[in-house]
Amino acid sequence: MFINWNMTRKITAIKRQKRNPHRVNIYLDGEFAFGLSRIIAGWLDVGHGLDDEKIISLQAEDEQEVAYQRVLKFISHRIRTEGEIRRNLIKHKIQSEVINDVLQRLRRNGLVNDKQFAKTWVENRNEFRPRAHRMLTYELRQKGITDEIISQTLDSITSDEVLALKAAQNQARKYNGLEWPNFRRKLSGYLARRGFSYNIISLVVVQVWAENRSQEKSMEQLTKR
Repeated sequence: MFINWNMTRKITAIKRQKRNPHRVNIYLDGEFAFGLSRIIAGWLDVGHGLDDEKIISLQAEDEQEVAYQRVLKFISHRIRTEGEIRRNLIKHKIQSEVINDVLQRLRRNGLVNDKQFAKTWVENRNEFRPRAHRMLTYELRQKGITDEIISQTLDSITSDEVLALKAAQNQARKYNGLEWPNFRRKLSGYLARRGFSYNIISLVVVQVWAENRSQEKSMEQLTKR
């Protein structure tokens, strides 16, 4: 709400809001005028005068502070990307200028870093659930990471061939005892769902099958001794 007064008005009361103790109501010349975050209203005192320009400035600061506090709550559960934060604020009808200011403040305070997010995301995937570059690209785009950052991040990690082999070796333990047709079908499907190409899957499945068969034969020989 913007006030169209053409003269300075005097603050006659500053009252804490009943439903939100982090906000106060400002009264000018005995009448309610607007609400503010306590942090924005911290320097105001009863008896101070406010003109139109200062009122508009206070309300703009308040809008940014409300958006910033909303983001702090949003990122309290896990790290978020700039894209996720922007989408969340747009959903709450925050103006684009305010969103840009909030993101700049978050960067300055070290609370958002898309490069670090992408690096951590890829490292975790590669460690626990390896998948192809194209699948990682899709996931990071869904998080709002730019193609430039995605490219820089993926250039620094291992090839799809190595990732596919690691994923296959981990998963193949579940298929011990299967005959070749079922083994190939199940492991191929698993790797395909993680975005690996047909050519890579074909080579990796054969390699892992051979490794497993070799280990099984070694175990059999040890058992017979």
